[in-house]
Amino acid sequence: MSQSLSGQVSPVPPEPPARERSSLFVSGVFPRHRGRLLALSAVAGVLLAYVWSAEFVDNQIGSRAADAILGHDAAATPIAGLLSGTVFAFVTGLAGTFTACNIAVFGAVGPLVGQEQDGPGRLRRTLAPIGWIAAGMIPVSALYGVLVGVMGTHMPQFSLTREPGLQPRIVQAMVVFGIIGLVMIVLGLAAAGLVPDPLAGVSRRFPQAPLVLMGVLIGAFLIGRPYPLFRQLFHDAAEKRNPLYGATAFTLQSLGNILIMAVLVLALAYLTGERLQRALARNPSRVAAVTAGAFLVAGVFMVVYWDLRILGRFDYIWFPTAPWN
Repeated sequence: MSQSLSGQVSPVPPEPPARERSSLFVSGVFPRHRGRLLALSAVAGVLLAYVWSAEFVDNQIGSRAADAILGHDAAATPIAGLLSGTVFAFVTGLAGTFTACNIAVFGAVGPLVGQEQDGPGRLRRTLAPIGWIAAGMIPVSALYGVLVGVMGTHMPQFSLTREPGLQPRIVQAMVVFGIIGLVMIVLGLAAAGLVPDPLAGVSRRFPQAPLVLMGVLIGAFLIGRPYPLFRQLFHDAAEKRNPLYGATAFTLQSLGNILIMAVLVLALAYLTGERLQRALARNPSRVAAVTAGAFLVAGVFMVVYWDLRILGRFDYIWFPTAPWN
């Protein structure tokens, strides 16, 4: 119960009834103010899509980081051979961590924060989820690298045309990241208890299935990614027509993408572990709120940025443009 300014006592909204955990991301304990969480997450995702500057993130952060690690201009220096290509793949994957297609990676950090990290085997339990994500990510990345090595320059993503309008590579990016965004929105709605858990059935047999799915989504970034340094790697793999090289390079690119996430999860576990666990234990619905909010913000961002904002850029629909974009 709470008391208003007029002295009247108003009831505190009850928490949604708890249900049995159905999967790793759906605990059965749901946030109290689910409508408010949904609205705030949607607004945050739309605002992030509006303010996001691909030129700043790709060039000022991604390219400069790659240049600093490699010791030369990554964009202007041709990839000399297989060894330099594999190094280039990992470095550009790491440098591209903060690009727009990697928002989904950080959407996965929220759900991992609520995992119990105390007691013996703490390091193993902290890193185990990253291992399951990698188990889903590596096959997708490797298979796409093999496909690029086989198909080479005939794939839409290889296109170099600069004609006006939606080019095949842009349409490919819109479809891939739009689907990833929709999947994350559904996961967020399920974590908030607003829709049935789509992973409940498979999770009964394979409890780590949600983490593997996150890995599949991260691996699928490569199928749509227009990040300039990745396009340079893609062109190199396509022109070499070497499936083994394509698989190795694309796998390293994806591993670079999740390295920062692994470091962030470790930092959260060891720097705030006990305090964070106590705070979450006092109110279990907070874990569900963090999980649902992370997925919803990331999912809405992906759909709005990669579909609505691109359609607006080509004048198919109206979408506001920030002054710095």
